Amino acid sequence: MIDGSKDRPEGTAARAIGSLPVSSIPPALDDMRAAEWLKDLSKAANGEDTQALFTRLDEDDMARAFIGGVLDLSPFLRSALLRRPNIAARLFDDGLDALVGKEIAAIEALGGSDDDLSEKDLGAALRRHKLNAHVAIAIADIAAGGAAAVSVEHLTRLAESVLQTTARYLCRDLHRQGFLAPGDAERPEADSGLIILGMGKLGGRELNFSSDIDLIVFYDPDAAGVARREGLAEAVVKQVRRLVRLLSDRTAEGYVFRTDLRLRPDPGATPLAIAVGAGLQYYESRGQNWERAAMIKARAVAGDIEAGEAFLAELRPFVWRRYLDFAAIADIRAIKRQIASHKGGTAIVVAGHNVKLGRGGIREIEFFVQTQQLIAGGRVDDLRGRSTTRMLAELAGHQWIAEQTRDELIADYWFLRDVEHAIQMVADEQTHSLPREEEGLARVLHLLGFQTLEDFSERFLRTLERVDTHFAALFAEDDDGQGDLADHLVFTGDQDDPDTLDRLMQLGFTRPTDISRIVRAWHTGRYRALRATSARQMLTTMQPNLFRALAATGRPDETLMYLDEMLAGLPAGLPLFSVLSGNPQILSLLTTILATAPRMAMTISKRPHVFDALVDRDRLSLVPDRESLAARLDPFLAQSRDHEDRLDRLRIFAVEQRFMVSARLLTGAIDAAEAGECFTTLADLLLIRTLEPVRALFAEKHGEVPGGRVAILGMGRLGSREMTAGSDLDIIFLYDHAEGASQSDGPRPLDAPTWFTRLSQRLVAAVSAPTAEGVLYEMDLRLRPSGNQGPLATSLKAFQSYQQNGAAIWEKMALSRGRVVCGDEGIIEEIEAIIESSLDKVGEPSSVRDEAGKMRLRIADAKPPEGSFDVKLASGGLIDLEFIAQIAKLTKSLDSYSFSIVGTRPILTSLSSAYVSHAEREALLDAYDLMTMLLQILRICLDRDFDPQTAPQGFVELLCKRTNAPDLGVLGSQLQDARTAVRTIFDRLTGIHREDETESSASPP
Repeated sequence: MIDGSKDRPEGTAARAIGSLPVSSIPPALDDMRAAEWLKDLSKAANGEDTQALFTRLDEDDMARAFIGGVLDLSPFLRSALLRRPNIAARLFDDGLDALVGKEIAAIEALGGSDDDLSEKDLGAALRRHKLNAHVAIAIADIAAGGAAAVSVEHLTRLAESVLQTTARYLCRDLHRQGFLAPGDAERPEADSGLIILGMGKLGGRELNFSSDIDLIVFYDPDAAGVARREGLAEAVVKQVRRLVRLLSDRTAEGYVFRTDLRLRPDPGATPLAIAVGAGLQYYESRGQNWERAAMIKARAVAGDIEAGEAFLAELRPFVWRRYLDFAAIADIRAIKRQIASHKGGTAIVVAGHNVKLGRGGIREIEFFVQTQQLIAGGRVDDLRGRSTTRMLAELAGHQWIAEQTRDELIADYWFLRDVEHAIQMVADEQTHSLPREEEGLARVLHLLGFQTLEDFSERFLRTLERVDTHFAALFAEDDDGQGDLADHLVFTGDQDDPDTLDRLMQLGFTRPTDISRIVRAWHTGRYRALRATSARQMLTTMQPNLFRALAATGRPDETLMYLDEMLAGLPAGLPLFSVLSGNPQILSLLTTILATAPRMAMTISKRPHVFDALVDRDRLSLVPDRESLAARLDPFLAQSRDHEDRLDRLRIFAVEQRFMVSARLLTGAIDAAEAGECFTTLADLLLIRTLEPVRALFAEKHGEVPGGRVAILGMGRLGSREMTAGSDLDIIFLYDHAEGASQSDGPRPLDAPTWFTRLSQRLVAAVSAPTAEGVLYEMDLRLRPSGNQGPLATSLKAFQSYQQNGAAIWEKMALSRGRVVCGDEGIIEEIEAIIESSLDKVGEPSSVRDEAGKMRLRIADAKPPEGSFDVKLASGGLIDLEFIAQIAKLTKSLDSYSFSIVGTRPILTSLSSAYVSHAEREALLDAYDLMTMLLQILRICLDRDFDPQTAPQGFVELLCKRTNAPDLGVLGSQLQDARTAVRTIFDRLTGIHREDETESSASPP
């Protein structure tokens, strides 16, 4: 084995100060200052228990030089010795082993069954005894010129005694509360079921000088000593909080140990103490690769040791896999990437180098060992140990590494641990980096016994380079520098990886810490969709492509937040991840939707199943007709358990299909007019499939009115087949029945008008009432002849009479968009005849145009436009275009007039040259196409008015892409030009005059 001591200059010949062996005297930075500190120590050492120290410092030159160097180099040790000089006196008299043994014995004697010790007193005593031992360990380490192999063992024993004493104290309290009934009153922790696992360096018996102690706490409610289960979970968590407070809080006496419980399962979502059953279930179903590596060092250190060892025995299959399957390989590669992320950007230097995480540092040796343990430990029991150096020896013994590699890495490991200790002894700070300034660096190398920076640097750099060489040889395949930023993101572990945060920033994320926390939660399986190991493995596989797609959206933070909501609602993740992993186009579509369409993203987050429909590329490109939609809907409805379930299924289908239409429009598979047709076809079918069961259920109670017939007349965008994703249903419910039929023929008969009115009410409720799946459509029946004042259902005779004798011009304009959506046999033709007759009798064309102009002005006063991109209400917008078409239909100003023509664009296409010129007609059509596309995109994507200043950038880019505009400024100018053309034509046709509305310019400010 290589002996690194020959590279360190000797401070003095090996001898002793009393019982303390000294092979290195640390040179002070300033001899005069050291002398002053010695004087202060002599003054402090004036008690009987320190008289021997005073004499020794006065008479022994080596003792004086040694202690003077310690006082000058370490502010922490100086402060402790000036307050308690008897520590040094005892160390010189008794030696290190005896002193530490006495302090541990004193700690273990605290809080006995007959000792009524308060929490405050216990904390003070623990701090006092721990400090005594801590300082003695440091002084002995310095005297040896670095003795980490000895120091870590003493520090670990010290931590174990503190933890067990504290656990015993807390278990006594649980006993007093009635939760425990221990078999041995002197050792209430023994059968308590309270399991305190030491992790990391505590578990491996390798604690460093200023180390945290990493703990995981479990409890077994079935333990022999448990007397009461009810409330036990809360009581144990409360005691764990006390443990952390007792050990970690800084008081006038300092602290005992910094305590970290973040290695427990899913620390962001679990209590500080976890039931054994829940812990086992977590590791078996959701445990991650880094947790396997962490559990290698897990050891029962306090509480119910026997229960802790049994728990760890249950975990062996999780940690030690007998066969190196795909999952194990994926785990190991993830661990490789994690350490490689630290390695990549760190140079091998002296000043400022992190001896733990930097290149060639302690972590590389630990990963070198643990990775090979994970690979081979499932088949070789000897490779399941916790000690880093002992496992290096075992790896060599089983011929996994060469003997020279073993010797070099063991020597390098302990040298780096010596350096780490010296760094921490200066101020008892949890740091692993060498100081950058000259004086701070000198303190460390002098504590190690080096005389010059050159001597230290030579040894230190040689060590780092040798470790790095061995590490690189093992991990060579991951160090080729291939891949981009997204290929090197690491979300394993319980803490953020610094390099990953930097890479996220470079990818365009503005909140990398939040993003890292969210993604790490995915990998813990916190969501139901990610609890299966296979789902998390697939997520890991597709992760680089996912982050590339997120970065490409331009708004990756917001997009990932929507994705997180989506994953939270998914019942299972593997099917989706499998599709996304094998279909980059689908992944891109998903991130595009999440980034550009907040309304669609909200739909996905609330109802993740809608995205399933996009997996089938053929369905995505298909423009469905009523027959194909019915072929999908009817089998789905056939599975309904009852009427309420049928209503829910109608809503589920509606959401999915509206989402599909929206996705087709966003991807360019269909244009705005086709989208309107699709939305309307869907609404037609859903109305029919809602009316059918509503009528059947109603007839079960009330029967049918003899000869009764019903029909739904679609108005507005439903009638003109121009619906958007957010359109209401404007309808008129019409009915007729046999002459003389006065009431229905059911068990509970109703008079005929009441029967049809109640049926219409049931229909409205079935469509617009919220269920668990939301609302199917909002409904508007205000266009019926009686308006809001009369019954919802209108008889065919009343409708005919009103249209012939009472309908105003604006009502006939509205009726020009009317279309019978569904109806019983014969009634559809009768309604169409009534409408055609009504539209034939509108009076003089001039009166139609005049009334339309006045109505447009009234609308403008009552409903001013909402923002510069309100394509519907703004002057020259879609209302003007719709009115132009309606006026033309009422006045028969079409090249080939047909009553059956509905829809703004078909009518505009048919405008006669006597009505508008060819150029004007083309201008109207271009304006309609632009505004309709804008309206459809806005309704699909946004759940609020469009504000160019706050809209998602991805949405703005989509809007420009789908309207063929290079940017929003150009799009605004194009929209304003279109409005001006429409307004000019409308004003000419109606004879009204409107000022040029420059303030409503669509150009963004």
